[in-house]
Amino acid sequence: MGRLSRLIAGCAGITVTILGILNTRTSDITAPPEGLTTTPAVALVPAGLALLLQVLPLDSRLRTGPAAGLALTAAILGGAALDRHPAAAVATLLSGLALACLDLRLPRRDGEVPIRVADPLLLGAATVALVALVPRLFAATFPNGQEPAGVMPLYLAVALLALTAGAILARPEAGPLRTLDQSGPRTAVRRLAPALIAAPLIAALVSAFAVRTGLSRPAAAVSTGAILAALGLLGLLAFLVRTLDLADRRQRRLVAELRDRQDFADTLLQSMNEAVMVLDANYRVIDVNRRWRELTGQHDDLREPPPLPPPGSGGDWLLPRADGTAVPVLATMAAIPDAAGATRGYVATCVDIASRKEAEEALTSHAAELERGNERLATALAFKNDLTSMLTHDVAQPISSIASLAELLSADWADLPDDVRLELAQKIDKNTRRLVKMMNDLQLLFRLDTGTVTARRVPVPLLELVRAAAGADDRVEIAIDEELSALADRGHLAVVVENLLKNALTHGAAPVRVGACPQAGGTVLLTVQDSGAGIPEDVLPSVFGRFIRGAGLGLFIVRHLVEANGGSVRYEHAKPRGACLLVTLEAAPR
Repeated sequence: MGRLSRLIAGCAGITVTILGILNTRTSDITAPPEGLTTTPAVALVPAGLALLLQVLPLDSRLRTGPAAGLALTAAILGGAALDRHPAAAVATLLSGLALACLDLRLPRRDGEVPIRVADPLLLGAATVALVALVPRLFAATFPNGQEPAGVMPLYLAVALLALTAGAILARPEAGPLRTLDQSGPRTAVRRLAPALIAAPLIAALVSAFAVRTGLSRPAAAVSTGAILAALGLLGLLAFLVRTLDLADRRQRRLVAELRDRQDFADTLLQSMNEAVMVLDANYRVIDVNRRWRELTGQHDDLREPPPLPPPGSGGDWLLPRADGTAVPVLATMAAIPDAAGATRGYVATCVDIASRKEAEEALTSHAAELERGNERLATALAFKNDLTSMLTHDVAQPISSIASLAELLSADWADLPDDVRLELAQKIDKNTRRLVKMMNDLQLLFRLDTGTVTARRVPVPLLELVRAAAGADDRVEIAIDEELSALADRGHLAVVVENLLKNALTHGAAPVRVGACPQAGGTVLLTVQDSGAGIPEDVLPSVFGRFIRGAGLGLFIVRHLVEANGGSVRYEHAKPRGACLLVTLEAAPR
């Protein structure tokens, strides 16, 4: 609109300049009047040039000064003819001053938009030009060649109206055009048009009636009608301007309230601790808040939403992040209905529950640790019960036997023969050795249970070790290659062999066969087989357990010492009868 308005204003300036040049007979304003076309026409030329300069795309410093000078020249030329051509002089003077003050504004106390000084001047010039045109409606009532005094020619009135319209169009962003543009030009024109048409017609009809009926002279009737029309138009224009101004204020107030509400809604959305995404009815992203960008790590504008629960549902969800990871959230999706109940959009809300998940995992881990602790406590309680049972059975028996034999030996020492005293002493020694062995086993058991037993593995000749463990017992048969060695702790392996031989001789039957042979994979297999009835089936699941009543700690210690040396032990039924315990160890290099 701005470029078109300035183009029309420039054309108006050129037209006014041409009209002034064509109708100028002399430039001497002090010469006797030759008609109505002398001085006012001269003032049109600088006025038109001033209007043209105001719309040219020049620097404001190069444009403002010359334009103001030409406009003031036009105003001076017009004012110089005030005594001879009052109507034309006043209109030209007002137009020149309006062009000189085209960009001058006066501030208002209420802080509203400043008033442009040129607007009332242009309104006055246009009113005078319109008043001058009214008598043309009554040309038929005047004698030939006679016109009312002070009425300007048609070309001058048209030039002044063009000059007024061009000055208004030269600054479309200010003045009446601004009010019309902001308050709605269609409404303003619709309200103004009937008044603009009706006021001159009513004034013309009143004047024509007065002339035709002889109530007034033509000049007086025309002047009265013109004044009434001008006053009516001025009142209508003032009312319209006030109405438009009130509408403009109301519109700006509504826009400000709407902007405040929008700012409040945006602030509320951005300040929420929950991640929020707003979607339209087609699942296109409208907006997200700050927390959503922080949670997902996506700082660019989103076009497609991530996978979300269906509308009306929610629950635990994994929200994808920009780095490819996912964060656990409590997600909900709700529809936004319009006034008719139809869905106009959706809002998705996600609450970060990563810390809650971590707490749940920590709680689960803690519960599992408590469960393992309970299991260890139960195992310790079972160990205490088994230890108590063993102490009351296996340990109490040799102690009771030692006490009885010692009491008998002490009380009847003088009456007992030497061979009986020797036999009783040997029984006391046997039970004492048994008790010492049991205490040593318990000490080793406690070390195994606390994990303080470590193996120092070295090559151990198996034949030498088994012979030392069997001693001179002729119930043990040994079949082992002299060069066969196992990689193990010598002390541990000695305890293993002693316990296996003792278990076979105590709970099995002679002869006891001990053998060893190399195996595939760099291992050696040591076997201890008795000739007894074998281990019952109901005892097999716990044969290597900590306590078996009547069996002592031998096999439990065997299993732990073998495993501490990187080997394994197992049980097999011997053929045709008996029990066979097999120990697998790493073979020592030859």
